[in-house]
Amino acid sequence: MNQSRTDAVGAPSATVGLVGACAAQVRRELAVARRRGGEWLNPLIFLALVTMLFPLGISPQPDLLATIAPGLLWVAALLAMLLSLDALFRSDHADGSLEQMMLAPQPLAALCLAKVAVHWLLTGVPLALFAPLLGVMLSLPTAGSLTLIASLLLGSATLSLIGAIGAALTVGLPRGGVLLSLLILPLYIPVLIFGAGAVQAAVQGGFAGPALALLGAMLALALVGAPFAIAGALRISIHG
Repeated sequence: MNQSRTDAVGAPSATVGLVGACAAQVRRELAVARRRGGEWLNPLIFLALVTMLFPLGISPQPDLLATIAPGLLWVAALLAMLLSLDALFRSDHADGSLEQMMLAPQPLAALCLAKVAVHWLLTGVPLALFAPLLGVMLSLPTAGSLTLIASLLLGSATLSLIGAIGAALTVGLPRGGVLLSLLILPLYIPVLIFGAGAVQAAVQGGFAGPALALLGAMLALALVGAPFAIAGALRISIHG
């Protein structure tokens, strides 16, 4: 009887402790991002520069730009996400915070998920909201704007989770940015195909639901498996 009572009380306490630790991790990441100033603007600036320069290199014809706009915006957003991934764990590794996170009593996978969630919130969400404004410059039809936002919200979350695995594997390397790109870009291809395909279907008057559903399925799979892969990759990188 006493043992069952202890288990009944201990399980909620452990749950509350895990939620509190994840909330503390989120607050810490937001505070670090605030101290870094406008560093979170770099992916948005990159996206804007690519979108503005690309028509100069091809043609300013509206019909042509409208045709390539879904793929161009998605490729630019993918590269902008990749630009911010190298520093995901690197600063924590440099100041010793990563080792403290690994020694915490809470599961490392849960803390990594909280860290990746903040990365998506500061990178993926702004990109998703900013991309339709740039789509106007590319003559993207209005019918594709909402689908572009939805596909980028789903796809960028998956990109953050997959990219965090590569960032964890290369965190101990002095110049891991190139290796990070080589590791994760092949895994980004399905997300790119279905993300751009959803926008293209909406622009052409079709139904974007199947492509968005596949993006949601990929996100669900990434949410289940990626945190454990990130935790394992960090242990390999730090402890060998």
